[in-house]
Amino acid sequence: MGQIRNFGELGVSELRRDALSIVEAGFEAINTDRAVMRKAQVVSDELHIADKIFKIAGRKVYYVGVGKCAVTAGRAIEKILGDTLTAGVALDVEDTNQDSSSKIEIIIGTHPLPSEANVAGSKRILRFLADKKEEDLVIFVVSGGGSTLLCLPEASMTPADESELFKELTKKGAPIQDLNIVRKHISRARGSALAVSAYPAEIVSLIFSDVPGNDIHTVSSGPTILDSSTVRDAQTVLTKYGIEGAGVEFIETPKEQKYFERVTNMLFLSNQDALSAMSDEAARRGYTATIADDRFTGEAREVGRAIAEKLHSSEPKTALLYSGESTVKIDTGVGVGGRNQELSLSALEYLNEGELILPFASDGRDNTNHAGAIADEITHAHAREKNLSIEEHLHAHNSYDFFKSSGDALITGYTGSNVSDLVIALKK
Repeated sequence: MGQIRNFGELGVSELRRDALSIVEAGFEAINTDRAVMRKAQVVSDELHIADKIFKIAGRKVYYVGVGKCAVTAGRAIEKILGDTLTAGVALDVEDTNQDSSSKIEIIIGTHPLPSEANVAGSKRILRFLADKKEEDLVIFVVSGGGSTLLCLPEASMTPADESELFKELTKKGAPIQDLNIVRKHISRARGSALAVSAYPAEIVSLIFSDVPGNDIHTVSSGPTILDSSTVRDAQTVLTKYGIEGAGVEFIETPKEQKYFERVTNMLFLSNQDALSAMSDEAARRGYTATIADDRFTGEAREVGRAIAEKLHSSEPKTALLYSGESTVKIDTGVGVGGRNQELSLSALEYLNEGELILPFASDGRDNTNHAGAIADEITHAHAREKNLSIEEHLHAHNSYDFFKSSGDALITGYTGSNVSDLVIALKK
């Protein structure tokens, strides 16, 4: 059974069925449980992860996961280690497979905005790490969503204060790199903090990247990586977007090299895994597949238009694949939607007959319960039937209601995976 819940309802044309099958191939490639089971194994009392080997015989082994892959990855790691796993903590946004026999304590926080639950979860992780010994091994999983979850400001700031700051930066179109420079310096659990807390234990951190370019320093605000940014850098970001920062309590991240001498940070899963599988599936279906951009950024509307224009100039039976993260600059309207749905809606204005664009969030949540949406001539027909104005919904940033009404939203549910946004563009 695939990840797409409404495949049958959406797949009413050959072009749509091709697109949805390519989506499924992408989801299969980044399935967290299967990726961990595929890339990690115990061999003769050693833990092999990709090309790295860690001794586990006679030592205590712990698990700490943060982000949208934390619970699923933790369950897989526990299967691999069995009784070798001593204990663990996972801070995630959802637990879809509760297991009372697990050694991993599950803490559920909020996303995309932080809350007191996130603060409590961050404190619990720091307490869990506080007593680790030099001979111990701590396996981290760091995945997208961890920045919001690892909320632990100074006493003068609250999660509500951070939420307002985050909303203001997002409204002004700040990319994830700028957002996370600020986040690193307003929490005692981000920007190197988890590695420092686990010192002097040995650490292996498996990083599931959700950021354009797979900069591991940015994923979840780099909690296990030596941070090179400073408070001054964070202040510069606020100045760049015209934010005064009154009431923001900045924290300098740890810089001492000794905390990171026994830390191994590994890019474990990324958009490249999804793009490669999607390209193979597109080729299998007779398309000439090209990974057009694996780190796109920019305003969602502009990205959608640019992809549509590139599709116009492409040969028949072309598949263009993209991955990255766009932004939505809120200048008008207070509607409901997400960057993928807005990208799709903007592209819909420009598509020709026989062309299709399908952007989607790899975690299954495009700021709503929609993962993304299909834009094609069938969507146009649905819009006409329902008297839906593309221009009005774009102006109000109300892409969710548009695709809910038209019936062209992609529904997957929470996937437990997260490797940035993905876009499929097909020409018949």
